[in-house]
Amino acid sequence: MTSTVQITKRKEAKLKKVVIRFAGDSGDGMQLTGSEFTRAAALAGNDISTFPDFPAEIRAPAGTLAGVSGFQLHFSSEAIHTPGDAPDVLVAMNPAALRKNIGDLKTGGIIIANNSTFSKKNLAMVGYDENPLDDETLEGFQVHSIDMYPILERALDGSGLSTKEVYRCKNFFCLGILYWLYNRQPDDQVQWIKSKFAKKPEVGSANVKAFKTGYAFGDTTEMFGETYKVDKAQVAPGTYRNIM
Repeated sequence: MTSTVQITKRKEAKLKKVVIRFAGDSGDGMQLTGSEFTRAAALAGNDISTFPDFPAEIRAPAGTLAGVSGFQLHFSSEAIHTPGDAPDVLVAMNPAALRKNIGDLKTGGIIIANNSTFSKKNLAMVGYDENPLDDETLEGFQVHSIDMYPILERALDGSGLSTKEVYRCKNFFCLGILYWLYNRQPDDQVQWIKSKFAKKPEVGSANVKAFKTGYAFGDTTEMFGETYKVDKAQVAPGTYRNIM
């Protein structure tokens, strides 16, 4: 007797342009995550424009609105000249990041939130009485609430990293999800992570595993109903300068 497993391929929607905003505490790695997804968009041939949003050098307390760090990326199959206004996607690492940026998100936009940080203390710090991920506060948006810390604990069990170090890999976990969501090839990113952390191979290995776990999470969970594709832009060949 034989049995078969039917695999349902998700719908792929083609988009002309996308604006993603990464937001979290200063130590959450949002600038690095945004920069790396920007690099992926450039390698895929998209036209790009970015806007890093750094908090003050005198760091505000963790979890506060003043301490939120952000990075916005606009990538397109057409010529673009600004980092965009209202984002289509908001990656929020904590309640402060959500509170500070939700007013800019387009109606119907995607929210990817780290529910592990939405504790009563963190919620109260930014004026939330209840968890907005669990009630009707975010009605009208596509909310993807992910309990990232337990996932990372399981994925990095035996890595030798401390719990704090394991949690710090959450930015690469999110990067993996976005790679899958926007049909980016992960191999180059894996090699970049290994090179970046060549002097700390245990950290590099953990971040590679976190990245692959995020990619697999997007692929295997039924949380996301479709993936997205942004075609190459018609860009003249030549040497281009990255200005920061």
